[in-house]
Amino acid sequence: MNRFHVHVHVKELDSSVRFYSTLFGQEPAVLKADYAKWMLEDPRVNFAITSGATNSAIDHMGLQVESSDELGAIANRLRKAGESVREQINATCCYAKGDKGWVTDPNGISWETFHTFGESTIYGSDVRPNEPMTEAQEATSCCSPALSTKSMACCGASKTE
Repeated sequence: MNRFHVHVHVKELDSSVRFYSTLFGQEPAVLKADYAKWMLEDPRVNFAITSGATNSAIDHMGLQVESSDELGAIANRLRKAGESVREQINATCCYAKGDKGWVTDPNGISWETFHTFGESTIYGSDVRPNEPMTEAQEATSCCSPALSTKSMACCGASKTE
C-alpha cells in the first residue's frame, strides 16, 4: 500500500513540532534537532518537516511504497507518461536509507517516489533532481529537490522514486 508524502520547510522546529503534534494527535515517529516526521495511518501520510528555512514552504510531494517492485512500477508509469525519472539508489536522506526516484510535474512541482529500507545516523545531502550529481553526491544523495543552505529537504526516507 502506498503512503502519501509531504515535506515542509519550517523556520523554527520546536513550535512546528508542537503545532503538528497537536494537529495530528500524536508525537513524531522521528525527531531530530533539525527534522521531524509523522507516520500517520488516518489519513495514511508520511508528513515531514525540516528546520532552518528562510521562508516556510512545501518542499515536495511524494509517494512512499513498501517494496522495490512497487517503486519500479511507479517509475514505469511515469516513464509511460513521458517523464524522465531521476533515480537515486541506496540514498541517505532524512535519517534513513532507501531508493528513490524524482520527477517534476507539468506545473514545476517536485515529486519523490521512494522505498525506505533502513535508518541512518546522518540527515543526508541535498541533490536537485534536474541537475547532474557529482560522484560524492551520488554516493550520499538525499531527496531534496530544493537548493538550501544546509541538508534540507526530503523525505520519508525511502527506497527509490
